[in-house]
Amino acid sequence: MARHKRRPVLSRPNYTMSVIAIVGMPGSGKTTVGRHLARRLGRQFVDSDHELERELGCTVKQYFEVHGEASFRDAESAVLARLCVDADKGEKVSGIVLATGGGAVLRPENRACLRAQAWVVYLRSSPVELAKRLRYDKTRPLLQGGHAGERLQNLFEQRDHLYQEAAHFSVDTGRPSVHMLVNTIAMQHEMRDLATVTPATQRSQSQP
Repeated sequence: MARHKRRPVLSRPNYTMSVIAIVGMPGSGKTTVGRHLARRLGRQFVDSDHELERELGCTVKQYFEVHGEASFRDAESAVLARLCVDADKGEKVSGIVLATGGGAVLRPENRACLRAQAWVVYLRSSPVELAKRLRYDKTRPLLQGGHAGERLQNLFEQRDHLYQEAAHFSVDTGRPSVHMLVNTIAMQHEMRDLATVTPATQRSQSQP
């Protein structure tokens, strides 16, 4: 009697990486989009800056003022590596959506960690758009002291290629609503998951 082969279940996501990391400039919407995306995918949301503040016992701005940027980047790298590794251990089956700090991509080791351990989304926003969003924000250390628009332009020129180097997928945030951005990212992620079901995987799933 011929054996009936099981059909591969293609509708179920195949999470080969348990972290979806969101990178981008300060004010690009990483936290807002990340929260909505996590809800959409049934994942836990984690903000690396909030985790960092919890471990440091103070705000990012306060730590910057006392210890300087270099020390902050050291602490940021340690937290980022821990979040990626802990998530990859499978403590939560569905993984996490991780919103990173705006400067997380500055160090090569951070970009390498994100690229290897996560599916990375770059929320790409223009300096003009960012300046409008952040004109009343007093919490971001690198934007204080006036001329925020000029500083954002400089930061964008320094970091844009680094975000793109780290990212697996980029999306412009100019016109789409948060809902549209989340749908775009979720659809791209689902397409990526379906692409991981290779003929070899299908054969292994079809074994009795």
